[in-house]
Parts: sequence; structure tokens; C-alpha cells
Amino acid sequence: MDVYCQQAQPKLYRPRRPAQTVLYQVVQGHLETELAAQDEAGSSIPAHAERALRRYLQCGILAHGFARSRCGECGHDFLIAFSCKGRGVCPSCNTHRMAETAAHLVDHVLPPVALRQWVLSVPKRLRWHLHHQPGALDTVLRILLDAIERHLRTQCGAAGSNACGGAVAFIHRFGSALNAHTHFHVCAMDGVFEAEGEGVYFHAAPAPSPDDVETVQAVVRRRILCAFQRRGWIERGDRLEMEQWPHGGGFSLDASVVISGGDRRGRERLLRYCARPPFAGERLEWIDAHRVRYRLPKPRPDGRTELILSPPQLIERVAALVPPPRRHRLRYYGVFAPNAALRPAVTALAPEQDTAASALGPAAVNGPLSTAAEAIDPAHKDNSGKARYLWAVLLARIYEAFPLTCPHCAGEMRVIAFVTDSAAIQTILAHIGEATRPPPLAPPRDPPAWASDLDAGEFVRPQGEHAGIDPLAQPEPEYIFDQRIAW
Repeated sequence: MDVYCQQAQPKLYRPRRPAQTVLYQVVQGHLETELAAQDEAGSSIPAHAERALRRYLQCGILAHGFARSRCGECGHDFLIAFSCKGRGVCPSCNTHRMAETAAHLVDHVLPPVALRQWVLSVPKRLRWHLHHQPGALDTVLRILLDAIERHLRTQCGAAGSNACGGAVAFIHRFGSALNAHTHFHVCAMDGVFEAEGEGVYFHAAPAPSPDDVETVQAVVRRRILCAFQRRGWIERGDRLEMEQWPHGGGFSLDASVVISGGDRRGRERLLRYCARPPFAGERLEWIDAHRVRYRLPKPRPDGRTELILSPPQLIERVAALVPPPRRHRLRYYGVFAPNAALRPAVTALAPEQDTAASALGPAAVNGPLSTAAEAIDPAHKDNSGKARYLWAVLLARIYEAFPLTCPHCAGEMRVIAFVTDSAAIQTILAHIGEATRPPPLAPPRDPPAWASDLDAGEFVRPQGEHAGIDPLAQPEPEYIFDQRIAW
């Protein structure tokens, strides 16, 4: 029985080997050392981040259990390792979640109208509150969504007073350089919805000019600063000072990206970008036994194109990007809110958006959308129960390779068993020549303080006349400075 199929054709699925990746080797070899060092320093990696890191070490490892699939035509067997389904660490599970989120929104939520991305970034002085206080995060997002909806209502003069916008907001707690940078990506319908009989009518808004975006940014800036002062997060003097800062005062709002209602692939690409994970595992590579390189997606303001980190530093940065539990990265607003009155009518249009946009033309952009959808498929009005996607379907959607296709005869493979018993796991893996034990977690060890004497990757303490001397220790000062003096 073969555990991993060979890639006979370019589109055949090839399972991953997580233990061979740089991130796995870093966490496996240095997690316990980093935890011990953090405890000695009086601080520690958050408990939720430690759990995510430990669960990541089990993701994709056959020794922790697997599903067995079999081809009914030729009898070829294929083992599928279980995943950790974590957030923030595992590149594979993050990609799975990204693809599932984008597919669900395109297939079952968003109607076939223009979709515009609004991106808001706030000054560094306010980012600490966004990163550590959930109330600040909710306040800023609510102000941004309200300002966008007010702008769209103003642009749609024919809409009534009950017209409502619709948006999906993504909260990003990370930047492109493995840094903590909380900002917001809002994918908003480029217009407002209004009830019309038993259906819904969409009023398309014109494209915002640079002056319109600047006006919305000024409103968002003023309201955020006032809200932060009112809640005691900043002083009144700080608010007045920040209101006088030039060039937007550190606030940045961009609304230049828009996808038409008929571009289904473009919408899914945009939503994948908004739901992307904090970092890309393929950008990591070893420099030597004690340094890791992370290639940046774009140059930094100082011209740097890569980060050089030690394994403990990489673990610290990854742990800081793991989102806390029960804090959602995805928020629904307006007609997409769970209790919105128009949500059933609007989301019922999503499954037919390709056909509607191509067959009806302008009617799918600005007009009675409920009538358009019923003209194509009158019976299709409810999309409940379609939010979950099979693992194989998601992989096919991402890589255009269906994993349950037999590499020998191209027949269909079916999952026939889930193996979780330890004895059965070891028996099957031993039979096919795979490792019956997961990769061992390295124990904590001393920090690399003896960089001049290396032996097979391990530091050796000085011997003889140099024993007991730390070459990295600071010399004794010539005089003692009394730090209690207040200058």
C-alpha cells in the first residue's frame, strides 16, 4: 500500500510533508527553549499561542492519525493526515480557511454587484489600543463602516431613507513583515439596497473621487479621535495635537480597488487576499543552523527585502500574530448582518451571480435583482446548508488538482476509514515504511552564548584557562551611577 502518490500528471495532487518545512523545524527544535527562556524572564508566550504552536506540530503528521482512501478501480490506497484547524500558525490550515471563506462569500453571500475594497490604517499611537483592547477595535470598525454607508447613501440620491448598504469586514492584526499592525479591509457593495415589494432593489453608486475618499477619511479621523478621548484612551491634548498633524495625521484610507459584479474569479481573488494568513511559509528558508531568512513580499521603506531572524525570534513573532480566542477576524455589516431584514433576499442572489451578470447585463448591476434571479431560477431562493466545503473541493479550487483522483488509473477514490487507534496507526505505517512516531520535540537547552566554539551545531563551553569566562559579558563599570537621582 502506497502512502503518497507520485505526480504522474501536472494536475495531480501531491500531499505535503510538514516536517520538512522550515517553520515546522523551527518550532520543533526551539519551542521548549523559547518557553523556558520566557518563563525565566518573567513573561511568557500567551497560552492560546502556545496551544496553537503545539497543535501545529501535530498537523499533517501521519503518526497522529489519518483517513484512508481507496480507488475502486485499481485498489490504490492513499492516506490523508489529519489537520490542526488552527488560526495564525499553520500555513496549510490558514490557506484552507482563506479559501473556504472566499468561496463561501462568493457562492452564498455576495450578490452580483460591484464590490469595492476600503482599507483603513490608523496612526501608530492608536495601534496599541487596537491590538490589546477589543473595545477599541470594535469602535474603529463601527465608525469606518458607518462612514462608508453614509457616503454611499449620499451618492445614491434616488434611494429612500430606509436604504441600507452591505459590507464584509476583515480585521488584520499583522503586517507584511511579521509585525503586529492592526488595520481593516472592508469589502463593501458599491451602492445601497432598498426593499421593493417582496424583493430588493440595488442602487449603484458612482465611483468615488479622490476628494470623496479624503472627505470620508476626515470624518473617520475626527470621529475616532473623539471616541478615543471620550473613552479615556487618549488625553484631550493628544487629540488636539493629532488633529493638527498634516497628511491625514497618520490615518490612511484607500478605495481604489473595485471588482465588477460579473467578475467571479476577481471577486474570489480579492476576498482571498483579504482573508489571507499572517505570513507565507514558503518565504522562510534556512541561512545556517542558527539563522532564518524571511523574504518580504515587497521592499520596506528602508529598502530591506528580507528579515534575518534567529529561531526564537521567529517563534516570538509568529506567536504575537496568533489571534486571541473568540475574536473573529470576519464581520458582517448592513444587509449581511445576521438579523438584517433584507439578508435572505440579498444572499439568495449569490449562487446565480455568474449567470445573472452574463445573461442580464445592466439589470444585474442596477435594477430589481430579485426579479433577475427569479427569471433565471425561480425555485432557487434559499441557500441554507451550503456554507461548508469538502476538503477535496477546496484543494481543487486552490490548486486545480482534485486530491481524490487516483494517480494510477485516474479513477475516483473514496474515504473508507478513519484510523485513530495507536496500535493500528503504527501497524499500517510500519507496513508501508513510514515513521511510526511523530518527530520528537527538542528539549530546552542553554542559549547560544559561546558562538566562537561550535561543534556539530552545539555550543561548547570554554575549557582550561578560559573556563568560567563569558566572552559576551559586559565589563565592570569604572564608577557606579545612582539611578535614584531625579534630574
